[in-house]
Amino acid sequence: MRALGTVSPILVVGPSWVGDMVMAGSLIESLRIREPGRPIDVIAPPSALPIARLIRGVRRTIPLGLGHGEFGLVARWKAGRALRDECYGKAIILPRAFKAAIVPFAAGIPERIGYAAEGRSILLTEARQDRDRKTARTIDRFVALGAPQGDQLRAPRPVLHLPDGALEAANSRFPLAGEGPVMALCPGAEYGPAKRWPAARFARLAAMAHAAGYRVRVMGGPKDAPIGEEIAALAGVPVDMLAGRTSLLEAAAILGGADVVISNDSGLMHVAGALDRPLVVLYGSSSEKLTPPTGPRSVVVSHDLPCRPCLKRECPLGTLACFEAIQPSEVLAAAVRVRG
Repeated sequence: MRALGTVSPILVVGPSWVGDMVMAGSLIESLRIREPGRPIDVIAPPSALPIARLIRGVRRTIPLGLGHGEFGLVARWKAGRALRDECYGKAIILPRAFKAAIVPFAAGIPERIGYAAEGRSILLTEARQDRDRKTARTIDRFVALGAPQGDQLRAPRPVLHLPDGALEAANSRFPLAGEGPVMALCPGAEYGPAKRWPAARFARLAAMAHAAGYRVRVMGGPKDAPIGEEIAALAGVPVDMLAGRTSLLEAAAILGGADVVISNDSGLMHVAGALDRPLVVLYGSSSEKLTPPTGPRSVVVSHDLPCRPCLKRECPLGTLACFEAIQPSEVLAAAVRVRG
């Protein structure tokens, strides 16, 4: 039981997507402002939890051993019951899925706030309407859940803090030869191919950047390794292919040391922005209005077409015209511009 006079902690049920976890940093910072001194813990799948450890104000991270899309009723119920003695006073549930509300319900947390979706209102004490889901920024929707209903608080931008020595450790394990500014390419986007600028375009950009004096590193998770290998093969110039070779923390550290980052609308894009890197973001099927880069030195490259943003995983027309319109030369020009 909680001792008299102590403040009950808050449990944030975090997302499984890396980018969404970065954006959850805005909620956590707003909670720090609104309720200073109140401990904040985050429970989430292991895929995104390393990012939560880089968010100031997170006291503890709790792994939920379930993958993205896995219902796991019994496992979630047991995870919640295991938290009952933590005496959380409030839970904020960021994912909209029914299953995301099971843990705080099983934990007996008295205040459980989330958006009404998938019939899960029976598990919540405060089911908020999500009328602006398709028009509001994700960080604004997250921050709203941490405030009293109807209250307005400007969403602080998400900021990540690398541990001391993280960049040095990553560069020691993955040394980069030569001299010159570092351009990091992030060609992946786990959501689907309609969010990925074609590998051939990234390869052409890598060749142009190399000619301009850049050292090029390709970043990404294990699923991005084939794309990275394709870029390295097509570029015809030295490319440091790190996609699938680093941990998430190592990738964040390497991005934090890059002179400029070129990325699709992906988790690593949000990581780079939250680390204040000069950043160029390429948008195809997704919307720069809903998930814009929030870093202070960011440039968006996109082309207005009648079909975008369609928000689809795959191009409904089979053309990927939104990305085919983006030329490597304009991306390199944007990189030079954002570096100042």
